[in-house]
Amino acid sequence: MILYNEIQELKNFNCEERCVLSVYLNTNPADLNAQNGAWRIHLKNGLKRLEEYLTASQNEKEINTYKKLKKKVEREIMDHQNDLHKGVIIFASPHEDLWFVHYVQVPVKTSFHWEATPVLDELRYMYKAYPYAGVILPSLKGIRILDTSMGIINEEIFHEFDSGLDFWNEQKGVHSGVSTAGGNTGAFGGASHVGGNSGSAADDFNWRIKENLERFYKEKANEIEKMKKERHWDEIHIVGEAEHAKAFSKVLSTKPASCLTKNLTNSSPSQILHEVFENLA
Repeated sequence: MILYNEIQELKNFNCEERCVLSVYLNTNPADLNAQNGAWRIHLKNGLKRLEEYLTASQNEKEINTYKKLKKKVEREIMDHQNDLHKGVIIFASPHEDLWFVHYVQVPVKTSFHWEATPVLDELRYMYKAYPYAGVILPSLKGIRILDTSMGIINEEIFHEFDSGLDFWNEQKGVHSGVSTAGGNTGAFGGASHVGGNSGSAADDFNWRIKENLERFYKEKANEIEKMKKERHWDEIHIVGEAEHAKAFSKVLSTKPASCLTKNLTNSSPSQILHEVFENLA
């Protein structure tokens, strides 16, 4: 389930009495307040204060429910302590077996809540700073798509570009004389002569690659417009080498919120999100 749908369910979630534990924990290694394991102390103290508050209320049912959820939350975070990013968000309740966990790449302000509904204020703030978006990385290899929201990768999709020129290569015999995806190619497959083939054959080959790539971009642009509507993206961001990024931006009906001319095709999703959203900050 994508985050958008999860958030809608959280908004409608409600208990007859308090039974929802909401946890926002800052684990950002670059933040002085979370460095050197300080987040462990914040986690322990925050959960302890809630337990003390509930103990004073003398509501045994709530106390027992809370203690079980507290252990579950502590175990979840400690089991993933070596994989933490900038923050952790957890909503837990025995009612309808609510268990919402996300490790996010965006700043989180530490807080703990025990209420009848999930406390979503921090999520709303994060939404404003890091909205639902599609990050598109066009290249000669194809198009990489990151469906993201609030620094969370909902899904990653890759559409490979098939130039359709293998058969044409064999017939024309230019595959030994030009490079189509090597280090000396331009953004649209510009050739460098390494053999004795005619310039006209190489030019024809490059023209066909460019034409097929442009057709591929137009086709995928239509699919991405549909994804924007279906996945409730507020923004689209384009990332890639200058010629690819600009070429793909032109065929989109929706104007991109940003166009970052940087080759991040082989970068990790977290690095890509960092580059895109930190540059907007």
